[in-house]
Amino acid sequence: ASAELAAVAAIHGKLPTVAEYQEYAKELNATAADTYRYLNFDELDSYVEKADTVIFQQAI
Repeated sequence: ASAELAAVAAIHGKLPTVAEYQEYAKELNATAADTYRYLNFDELDSYVEKADTVIFQQAI
């Protein structure tokens, strides 16, 4: 299962057919590069810079 499938199921109120899911998948694929790059936030310079300044109160 995936978050995308769950979202389509929520919209339809049931599990979608393959054809119904594929309609949404086309839209997702068009913006996938931009959408999913944020899932790798640990690779974003702004995150890494901020993470490097965190002071932990106890050893990890």
